Amino acid sequence: MDEAEKKIAAMIEENREFILSFADDIYNHAELGYKEFRTSEKFKEAMKNCSDRVEDNLAITGVKAYLNPEKKDSFSLALLGELDALRIPDHAHVNPETQAAHCCGHHAQLAGVVGAALALSDREIADKLDGQVIFFAVPAEEYGEVEFKNTLIEQGKIQYGGGKCELLRIGAFDDVDACLAHHISTDGIELGCGSNNGFVSKVIRIKGKAAHAAARPEKGINALSAAALGLQALAFNRETFRDEDSVRVHPILTKGGNLVNVVPDEAVIETLVRAKTLEAFADAAEKTDRSFRAGAYALGAGYRIETMPGYLPQIPQALPKELTDAVRELTDHEVKEVSPAVHSGGSTDIGDVQQLMPVLTFRTGGVTGGLHQSDFDVVDKEEAYILTAKIFAVSTYRLLKDGAEVAKKLKEEYHPRFHSREEYVEFMNQFNRVEEG
Repeated sequence: MDEAEKKIAAMIEENREFILSFADDIYNHAELGYKEFRTSEKFKEAMKNCSDRVEDNLAITGVKAYLNPEKKDSFSLALLGELDALRIPDHAHVNPETQAAHCCGHHAQLAGVVGAALALSDREIADKLDGQVIFFAVPAEEYGEVEFKNTLIEQGKIQYGGGKCELLRIGAFDDVDACLAHHISTDGIELGCGSNNGFVSKVIRIKGKAAHAAARPEKGINALSAAALGLQALAFNRETFRDEDSVRVHPILTKGGNLVNVVPDEAVIETLVRAKTLEAFADAAEKTDRSFRAGAYALGAGYRIETMPGYLPQIPQALPKELTDAVRELTDHEVKEVSPAVHSGGSTDIGDVQQLMPVLTFRTGGVTGGLHQSDFDVVDKEEAYILTAKIFAVSTYRLLKDGAEVAKKLKEEYHPRFHSREEYVEFMNQFNRVEEG
């Protein structure tokens, strides 16, 4: 490590208590997607003395804090931190007001970005960066509460359910050349990423007819029964999904009726339909629709199937050697490099950003339990928060020093699927549709 990198690491150590306090505060005040108003304000407050200017209210709660904006024409690098959490009401650190808990470690990302900002904004360090840095807090990575997001769409506040997708749509990534992103891991420190699934989102409403469930059930049309048939038909379709396509369809029933003594006149199902390729999730989506059409037809019910664009598949990407070397110099823990052949059945809107620009991803550990589970917890704050901040900061320095040589080479060698925001939006909008019957 050179003297600037040693100073970066030392400054993060000097700000240790602030970083840990920030992380703990966010951990204990988790908020759900597009509702992260307190978290957004806390991030904005932390950026006051670390940036030249701040933009907020992007895709409702997103925040961009700029360092070295006068150098944007050389290169523009964004450090991404996700604002939202998951609805896990039985977690030890649940926010009782929101029923949300950070069981995916997004608070660690934010702490890492804040810690990096504290070091990189030092004038001596900032002057060595031959590019603009954007400390970017992004909303709604977790794709839940689909009905709530549909209300935001109806109100004209968003068009996409995913935060980065929406930020791409409104042009908030137009001034970004590449991104650095982090995720917490139960497997320790991992560099780079493999592939994962893309998906579309669906809200399926089965329309029945109410009647007295005991005295006159024959006068009703049971929407819950029609939905149950649809779920069974979907289950029978599962054997038609190819193993290599990594198809995942996982519905939940959010409404099954109003009163136990009334034949249910409406049932509502939310589901994501995921797969490794666009072709595979399009096929699985049609089989999902067909299943619920059949369930409705069998009971004489009506249906409304709302399909929304979700996330695009993640693209395998390794870190440049300069960054992998930096991580190994910052820790004596085992460091693993992710094979491009590794595939996950999960999804992330990082994949959408990758369709337009390179995104370098790293993971740190320091947690136990399972991601998205109530037993998740942080047990090593040094690795989860402090090391994360150091990797964000030193990686930024190595990408942008010496005329941003490493960053420019990264962008030059990258081949995005889309070459403009307009191309991306046109592609996504083909999945925006409603079918009724």
